[in-house]
Amino acid sequence: MPKCITTQGDTWDVISLKFYKDEKYMHLILEVNPKYNDVVIFPANIVLNVPDIVQKTKTKLPVWRKDG
Repeated sequence: MPKCITTQGDTWDVISLKFYKDEKYMHLILEVNPKYNDVVIFPANIVLNVPDIVQKTKTKLPVWRKDG
């Protein structure tokens, strides 16, 4: 699992934006770092786990190509 070392002033949404290019995934980082759930603005040098995300892609396959 990748790690993030915070810089002074980082917030959950900023960390999510840095790693995932989108703030909406900040809940994933919160879930794997429960020790810091009460932190709003981070000091420098806190090590956080940042989980990998699996992006679901929408593909339009013909019926005969779909599984199941």
